[in-house]
Amino acid sequence: MPDDSRERERSAEADRAEAAAAARLAPSSEFLARLAKVRIDLVARVLGAAKARSSPLVRALVAGSAARGTFLSDRLDVDLFLLFPPDLPRERLREEGLALGRAVLEEPETRYAEHPYLRGRFAGFRVDAVPGFAISDPAHPLSPVDRTPFHQHYLADRETPEVVVQVRLAKAFLRSLGVYGSEARTEGVSGYLVELLVLRFGGLRGLLRAAQSWRLPVRLEEPAKEPPRLPADVALILADPVDPHRNVASALSRRNLALFVLAAGEYLARPDPSWFEPRPPRSLSRSTALERVHERGSHVTVVVLPRPELVDDTLFPQVRKAERAIADEVARSDFRVLGSASSVGEHRVFVVLEVAHARRPVVRSQDGPPAGLDRVGHFLEKWTAHDAPVLQGPYVREDGSLGVDARRPDREIESVLRAALPRLSLGKDLAVSAPAPGTVHTLSEADESPALAEALTALLDRRLPWRADPGA
Repeated sequence: MPDDSRERERSAEADRAEAAAAARLAPSSEFLARLAKVRIDLVARVLGAAKARSSPLVRALVAGSAARGTFLSDRLDVDLFLLFPPDLPRERLREEGLALGRAVLEEPETRYAEHPYLRGRFAGFRVDAVPGFAISDPAHPLSPVDRTPFHQHYLADRETPEVVVQVRLAKAFLRSLGVYGSEARTEGVSGYLVELLVLRFGGLRGLLRAAQSWRLPVRLEEPAKEPPRLPADVALILADPVDPHRNVASALSRRNLALFVLAAGEYLARPDPSWFEPRPPRSLSRSTALERVHERGSHVTVVVLPRPELVDDTLFPQVRKAERAIADEVARSDFRVLGSASSVGEHRVFVVLEVAHARRPVVRSQDGPPAGLDRVGHFLEKWTAHDAPVLQGPYVREDGSLGVDARRPDREIESVLRAALPRLSLGKDLAVSAPAPGTVHTLSEADESPALAEALTALLDRRLPWRADPGA
């Protein structure tokens, strides 16, 4: 049958595309051997350093994709976990973890998540040395990394060489969409979640076949098990096999899951090696953005806020909250919001909004109370005063309530936003106050910067990642 013939042809095309990608993604045997030696040497070096300083270290291990071979070579970090007794005070945990990291890593640099960790180099590899607690029950962690040894054991027991190949393919596929990574900046799919999904569906192709018909929100349950107590208002729910009350996919946004669902069907219909290749980031210059705004007959305004000194996982949720608050205020102020986006630069945070018109009407309809209520007198007194900004009224509406057409003092969106910005709830660390207040500009007034280009791209160059250009 023609349909069967076409299906076989697509399957063969997918086989070729995935075989080519798998060969490209596979690290050499020499590289894997060097990595295995580094893992052994790194743990031995840490244990030696712990003994030398009589550290209360319980266990050191390399876990994650570097331990299981499921990494993408250009995103390889060796994750070294330093596990201490559960009753060790957190201050001592930080002190010992950083000290041991500095003892074994070259060029150590302190990074911050829930607590500090070190990033440095060891034998040519980039290494993150992360302190945590050596717990016995993964359902009761004391820090976010405490489940890691249990994750390592669970996956290492189940991942065959064939599964490892499929995991790499799945990670490359997600990366091509821009949705690989669970950090707050990305809101995508974590490496651990990728591996669980590949195991669950038997490989990349099985995952894509299942995902192409998902309807959000998606809840994946193990057969014959009670559903875990997890919130229902998320994109994807998959219980952590080592802690069934934890949703492994809690960081994944609905937008990114929907993009993956759409991409799954597109790939299965038109397999191609390009689905496994990194896509270069797009960047829209201010001049190009101005041309697009002119074509669209719209207006873009730019809000610039000082960047607070926060780690990304704390900063980005606040930036998205600020974007929503600003867009909501603009909509309440009678501007038609066509879209909004935000980005984070080295020193500044940008929120950009596209509205249908830069100026709102002079007239504003002011609601009044129904006739017969005590408040009517106050309303009439206010709106019949000699200095009241009235264009028409007061009058009685068809429903029996009073109304008046008032004159607006501010009509331009930038003026309205400048007045509103100090009172908006933008996130506790993004509050607009002296000595570093936020500023509002038209797009033509805004200074060029990579962060502004990123925000403008998200606002004015929205398209499916696998489409080569807006007209493709």
